Amino acid sequence: MNSHVVNIDNREKLSITGVTDIESFNEENILLILENGGLIIKGENLHVQKLDLDEGMVLISGAISAAVYTEKKDKQEKGFLKKILK
Repeated sequence: MNSHVVNIDNREKLSITGVTDIESFNEENILLILENGGLIIKGENLHVQKLDLDEGMVLISGAISAAVYTEKKDKQEKGFLKKILK
């Protein structure tokens, strides 16, 4: 399943399917991991209302100002620090 759906309701509620994980979140930024890349949600007073990784769904509320896609990262990039320390 590589597809996902993003639905923004009045810039206050956001529902996304196809989510595999949440990498980080605070009240201003939420970084979601999708099967084919990442999605950064920016805004104010952001809250994860519901997270169901079995269904791949997340519901977010707050003042949503942007949704930005990121490229899928190669898992080897996480080993950058290990490469430096060798």
